[in-house]
Amino acid sequence: MNETLKTIMNRKSVRAYKEGPISKEQLEVIVKAGMAAPTAVDKRPWEFIIITDRVLLKKLADVLPYAKMAEKAGAAILVAGDLDRQHGGRDSVYWIMDCSAAIENILLAVESLGLGAVWTAIYPNQDRIEPVRQIIKMPSHIMPLALIPIGIPTGVEKPKDKWNPKQVHWNGW
Repeated sequence: MNETLKTIMNRKSVRAYKEGPISKEQLEVIVKAGMAAPTAVDKRPWEFIIITDRVLLKKLADVLPYAKMAEKAGAAILVAGDLDRQHGGRDSVYWIMDCSAAIENILLAVESLGLGAVWTAIYPNQDRIEPVRQIIKMPSHIMPLALIPIGIPTGVEKPKDKWNPKQVHWNGW
């Protein structure tokens, strides 16, 4: 199996981290990988907020019910969509797909660097969106999709074999 496929098959959701920083260089490479994702009509409606400030990580952990691990993470990346820059205009939903593709690239980049991360949802829950907007001071046309805590994995989580041939259909249902 080649290195790319090994990274894909070894990707896992990491929720427990050892102490240690994530370097600026690593974070930039990770976001660069996110920006390598495809987008509808190449509009690139994504915005990435890299968070290393401990106070902000704690505030986000406090308001996001499934992102409590952010408090212990070395960093986090908030992925958001610019509703005005997406294909189809403000009322479209292409930004969700575009940002989701970027998130998957981010998760794979994290895995390839020997780090750990987990995708935690913000959108579509209004009770998560508004507190995040306030903490990060986001303008109204920017919609937070997910927070990705990143850290040095403790090694507890293991990849899952999710292959299920019953969910594969050839040439029709």
